[in-house]
Amino acid sequence: MSEEKIIAFKGMDKNMQCRGFQYEVGGEYETDSAEACKKGFHACEYPLDVFNYYPAAGNRFFAVEQSGDINRDGDDSKAASTKIKVNAEIGIPGLAKAAIEYTTSRAEPEKGGHATGTQGAASATGDRGAASATGYQGAASATGYQGAASATGEGSIAVASGYIGKAMGAIGCAICVCERGEWDGDTYPLIGVKAAIVDGKNIKPDTWYTLVDGEFAEASE
Repeated sequence: MSEEKIIAFKGMDKNMQCRGFQYEVGGEYETDSAEACKKGFHACEYPLDVFNYYPAAGNRFFAVEQSGDINRDGDDSKAASTKIKVNAEIGIPGLAKAAIEYTTSRAEPEKGGHATGTQGAASATGDRGAASATGYQGAASATGYQGAASATGEGSIAVASGYIGKAMGAIGCAICVCERGEWDGDTYPLIGVKAAIVDGKNIKPDTWYTLVDGEFAEASE
């Protein structure tokens, strides 16, 4: 019987260390036993759960593969494993993208661009469309021209990837916005992307943000 393998997400400090253990991208590691919160290599299956252990500021985030003996923690999606491989550094934007994919793959997209249930997913694709996630660990995505995405449910995320898109979140939620250039005859080319946790200091709650010259800027309602 083949061993279980899961794709998960892991936070580390700026030196790629976790509890004093040194990692590197592409590295594969193995230990004798695993028990969630006690021993083994730890990572989270739900991308945003990593922020329960590593705050966004000053830390680095990676996509990993866990295998061997796997032991899960019932409080969230954290799991301990006897084997781990560090696949790639993805940063906060990568976590945001992975969170949307994680949620949409497990939830029925809700009509009207409004997700209210646990891990519900809402998507707005048209011009000036609006998507909101108010349920626990929900995901809202607005991809159209001047689209708006908001996340107010606990642990939710809002992603605005369209031209002149904007995102808003409550304290503890994540927002991700993209900056695009002018129409080139085929598309609005992607210039940059940035994501952050709404902490009430650097990113205000209940405030719309867009991306201008690579930095967050407050947007009009």
